[in-house]
Amino acid sequence: MNPAIIRLLDILFSLIGLFFLFPALLVLYIAGLLDTGSPIFVQQRVGRNQKQFFLVKFRTMRPQTESMPTHLVSAKSVTKFGSFLRRTKLDELPQLFNVLMGHMSLVGPRPNLPSQLELIEARERFGVYSVRPGITGLAQVRRIDMSTPELLAQTDAEMLEKFSVHTYLRLIFDTIGGKGSGDRIREE
Repeated sequence: MNPAIIRLLDILFSLIGLFFLFPALLVLYIAGLLDTGSPIFVQQRVGRNQKQFFLVKFRTMRPQTESMPTHLVSAKSVTKFGSFLRRTKLDELPQLFNVLMGHMSLVGPRPNLPSQLELIEARERFGVYSVRPGITGLAQVRRIDMSTPELLAQTDAEMLEKFSVHTYLRLIFDTIGGKGSGDRIREE
């Protein structure tokens, strides 16, 4: 894998995405404003070399929801519009700004919260923090979320072992094609 080529593709695709998706981003922002009054969600995450950064997403949960791993949050916290955003993965679109700024890649391990110590330890063991985190990756396509930290870290490491431009493009197209899912929500 050539990191310079991947970074170039990240910049190119995120610029193209932001340009062509700007009208959709604007509509989703306004709809989110009507839904919660606070359409943008910013949360601290762990990135490359365990450097923390602020991840930007469209808000899918009520503003007063406690900041914690998604699989620990009650389904009652998700708004109706938020449910639509999560199901269609449109809540992830603002992360194109994170990609453009170099905090993330389009493809890589999903960035975890600083409080997810079990996942941090597993990812350290597997060397996952050597790359930028991604909007999508092998674990997301396989529907593996952060509720299974050891399996997630192993799957992230598997992706990195075989990572190439071909893998990068395939995972992007798999995600756009509807494969995979985000972190599940705790059902009540």
